[in-house]
Amino acid sequence: MTKSAEHGLSKFHRLLIDQLRHEFTASHQYVALATWFDARDLPQLARVFYRQALEERDHAMMIVRYLIDSDVSVTIPRVDEIQNDFDTPRDLVALALRQEREVTNQFHMLMRVAREENDYTGEQFLHWFLQEQTEEVAKMSTLLAVIDRSAGNLFDVENFVARDMPDESGGSADAPSTAGPSLT
Repeated sequence: MTKSAEHGLSKFHRLLIDQLRHEFTASHQYVALATWFDARDLPQLARVFYRQALEERDHAMMIVRYLIDSDVSVTIPRVDEIQNDFDTPRDLVALALRQEREVTNQFHMLMRVAREENDYTGEQFLHWFLQEQTEEVAKMSTLLAVIDRSAGNLFDVENFVARDMPDESGGSADAPSTAGPSLT
């Protein structure tokens, strides 16, 4: 593994620590989206985003566990600015899709750096996240398409979400462990 003289950490570990900020920020952003829907009596959409917030928190805690197990000092970062004001429900879902695409790109970069540094354990750790990101982008893409087709009828969107986007409980057996308790 390549070490940085500046921080005593490999580039991979520095990026992974930065990924904590992205995951915690995503969690907070999803709480803001859920709250917006909840305040407008759209419980199914709120449920999806509250659940997403918990999942993003778990992703951060998986990274925390990996760093602790790798004997890397962990400092929990502040989150980035959270957007709370929106004009339309579409704006919220479009933001969620952009966020998931950004996180996917971040994990691709992490994978690239792990490979460049011959950090095979780090690379293996990232495989689950890459698969998860494919699912998350697909979920938000579908939800955005449904909102676009609904022509503003959010009750149709609520029915779709209740019918076709149930909570997935139990999680994936191959998911990395979290530091502390997890959602799944």
